[in-house]
This record gives sequence, C-alpha cells and structure tokens, in this order.
Amino acid sequence: MTGPSLPIGPPPGEPGLGGAGTGAGGVGLGAGGAGLGAGGSGAGGVPAQPVTLRVGLGGAAASGSLFDRIGGAPTFDRLVRRFYEGVQQDEVIWPMYPAEDLEGAIWRLSQFLQQYWGGPSTYSEQRGHPRLRMRHNPFRITPEAREHWLQHMHDAVESLDLAPLDEAELWGYLDRAAHAMTNSFD
Repeated sequence: MTGPSLPIGPPPGEPGLGGAGTGAGGVGLGAGGAGLGAGGSGAGGVPAQPVTLRVGLGGAAASGSLFDRIGGAPTFDRLVRRFYEGVQQDEVIWPMYPAEDLEGAIWRLSQFLQQYWGGPSTYSEQRGHPRLRMRHNPFRITPEAREHWLQHMHDAVESLDLAPLDEAELWGYLDRAAHAMTNSFD
C-alpha cells in the first residue's frame, strides 16, 4: 500500500525548483509550498511527481490511524503512565490532579487519546463527549502550568521512540490542545 501522493514539481536538478517559475508551488507546504500544494507541474510543463510520505527513513508508508501505526492501546497506556510519573513530581501542576483517583485519571487520558487517534470509542461510550474546555475550566491553567504539562508530556512522547512522522503528528496535537486549555493569564 502506498501513502498519500502529492505533486512535488519538477525532478531534482530541473529548472524551476525553489522560486519563480515553480507554478503554484513556491516554498513550504500546502497550497504554495515547494510544489507540494496546488499546481501540479513545474517550470516548462514538467508533470508533477508523486511522493509517498513515510513514517521514518526507509520506513513504512504513512497510512492508517496513528493508533494502529504506533502500537494501539499499550503504547497510549505507556505514554500516559510516563506522563503521570513526571506530573506527580511537579509542584505546579500536581495539585490539579486527583491524587486519590490517579488510576482513574490515567484511564481517562489514555482512553481519550486512544479514541482521538482512531482507537475504540470507549471514552465517549462511558463519559460522553470529551468537552475538553469544559472539563478543564474548573482548574486555573496558566501559561506556566501549560508549559509544565507540556514538558512532562514531551518527555513521555520521546520515551516512546516513535517514528519521526508519528511523533510529530502526536506532538502537534498535544501542543495545540495544551494551548487551548490555557484559561488564566494572571
């Protein structure tokens, strides 16, 4: 199975790479990026060449859900347990967590992430819609708290030793979600 094919403009060494004359390509990703967006042909009418995105150097094509690609439930369970090992040592954010229900917190975060990334829908079946902002609103989440959360999650993500594309996809979401949960700036 091959991964997503994207037009990349003329082959390396051909005129039109990296600037004027690249059609709608330009530099970067998306519509206007290195020939990876709209356009499809480079200078001189050279047809676009397909590219297969891979999860690592020489790795498998990036296809299927992240949940399946990184090993399913056991990987998310390891991620969350590693995250909470750091959180328990953190004076800034540990007070926000339910020490008396740590296993429940671990289950909820792991199940949420599994569902989000293509795993079973157990989280929603048992807890309803995630409503992340509502569920986090009772806690004062400052930029400092967010950065502490991100540091522990970053350590946990790195401990998984994922393929670079999978790590970037997972980390991108976690970083955006953490910023979205920030609700106090005093």
